[in-house]
Amino acid sequence: MSKTENRPDVHDIASARLKSINQRYSDGRRRLVDVLSAAKHPLVTTEISAATSELPQSSVYRNLAVLEEAGVVVKVLTNGERSAFELAEDLKGHHHHLVCVSCGQVVDIEMPETIERQLGEGLAPTAKAAGFTLLGHRLDLLGRCGQCS
Repeated sequence: MSKTENRPDVHDIASARLKSINQRYSDGRRRLVDVLSAAKHPLVTTEISAATSELPQSSVYRNLAVLEEAGVVVKVLTNGERSAFELAEDLKGHHHHLVCVSCGQVVDIEMPETIERQLGEGLAPTAKAAGFTLLGHRLDLLGRCGQCS
């Protein structure tokens, strides 16, 4: 079974989350969710704007901020202060990132289940010692992509 089977519709979830913060699920926000749903990796705002040419760039920024506040979208830091955006993990599925520190390219990767289990088991004592209850983890591996190496 694929990771997306038997999941509630992303638009239903986005609509409910926006409603919970008293925001509408406008056509522009729906379009941004569609673009991010179809993306194979996190997208920077210029890529999102290019894919949603009917939305002014200022609307893209404003709507991404609202979608992030609602927990529909998350920001992935690339190089410097540059950010990319993707759907929240519970909407897209658990994964990690390879981040190029030179050009900022972000690639989604999945770890074998044994590694995921080891990460969870290994991180839990550290979180507990700091007074945290571990709910999950995110892992960004930093390096240089093939073009920047």
